[in-house]
Amino acid sequence: MKPLLILTLGTALAAGACTTTASDSATTSLGSANGAAARTPAAAVRPASRDVTIPAGTTLPLALTSSVASDSSAVEDAVTAELTRTIRIDDRDVLPVGTVLSGIVTEVDGSGRVKGRAMIAFRFTSLRAGNTKYDIEAASLSRLAPATKGEDATKIGIGAGAGAAIGGILGGKDGAAKGAAIGGGAGTGVVLATKGQEVRLGPGTDVTTRLTAPVTVRVSRN
Repeated sequence: MKPLLILTLGTALAAGACTTTASDSATTSLGSANGAAARTPAAAVRPASRDVTIPAGTTLPLALTSSVASDSSAVEDAVTAELTRTIRIDDRDVLPVGTVLSGIVTEVDGSGRVKGRAMIAFRFTSLRAGNTKYDIEAASLSRLAPATKGEDATKIGIGAGAGAAIGGILGGKDGAAKGAAIGGGAGTGVVLATKGQEVRLGPGTDVTTRLTAPVTVRVSRN
């Protein structure tokens, strides 16, 4: 009787130990799985973008997308342009081709008679990267009309020569001298009445500016 009782008790204890071990193993495995699941999202999360600073002095090659002219633009008129070359910082594309820059006309002088050449100046004040607009500080750009002194001198010379020829035909040496004076005056009058060339820059005109202060933009990590 006693051996049978001892055998029965031993069997029951062994079964209980196996059940406890299996339960503990299952609990440990479940806890480990839950812990891994909880850690996985945190480890996988990465910011979709980061801030990159474009330093002062960076050159921005542009093509105008609007027109400016010394005889039609006014101070504070809008000016727009697009980048024609990608700007890269630390081997990463920061501003792609086609990035839009906006600015304003800062000074306008129309052409004058006799003296005073036409000029126009403008400056870009912002850029748009993605869906975000960033204020920038960039060097002012200006264009000056070509000088016409050579053309003016030619006009005066032609006027004087024509007057001399007419005066010579009409009255000999004295007539020639008077004719030269008259002709010279006529040539000068043409110059006085003629304005110089204007400055006109249309869409597609290449211009280049540079940043005078750094600007920080947000770019995708992709």
